[in-house]
Order: sequence, then C-alpha cells, then structure tokens
Amino acid sequence: MLYELRIYQVVPGRMQAILDRFRDDTIRIFAKHDMKVTNFWVDVDESKDRLYYVLEHLDAASRERNFQAFLEDPEWLELKERTEQNGPLHENIDIVYMKNAPFFQMD
Repeated sequence: MLYELRIYQVVPGRMQAILDRFRDDTIRIFAKHDMKVTNFWVDVDESKDRLYYVLEHLDAASRERNFQAFLEDPEWLELKERTEQNGPLHENIDIVYMKNAPFFQMD
C-alpha cells in the first residue's frame, strides 16, 4: 500500500468552504476513482489554516492513473469551478508519500 499525506494551506477565511466541498462531494468523487480517504484532520491551532488527509493507493502507478482520472472528471471540474468563483480555497498543497514500517501492522 502507498499512503499519500496531503497538507493544504487553506486561504484564510475559506476553511469551512473547503471542508464543505470535501464533505459534500470531493471524497465521493475520489471514491469513483478508487482513491480511499483513510483519515481527515484540521489543525488544532485554527490560526494555521491547515487541513490534512491521507489517501490510500495500491501502488504508485495506480495513484498516478486514478488521480489523473479524478483531475479530468467533469464532475470535479464543475465542482472546482463552482466552489472557487470567489478565488481558490487553498494556497498550496504539500504531499508526502509513505508506506508502513516493516514492524508495524494495522488491524
């Protein structure tokens, strides 16, 4: 398994809008493209405007294929355009790819 930690620096004042977009549509669209969100967090220090989540992929090749299909999905493109009419919801995204340590097994 390949895990993808995505860290969003959210535009100040837009946190609720991006959370709503994930809750109402984005996670469902991810699932259409075989991308599973394993967990979702917001920073305890709300002034940092950071959002974190982990996507689970079978491997790097499936990650690339599935994410490209997501980015080209007409439903996603319409959603992004509609929810960003007043500007982008995030300033940047940091991505970290991870795998389980050999000694650790999740139940």
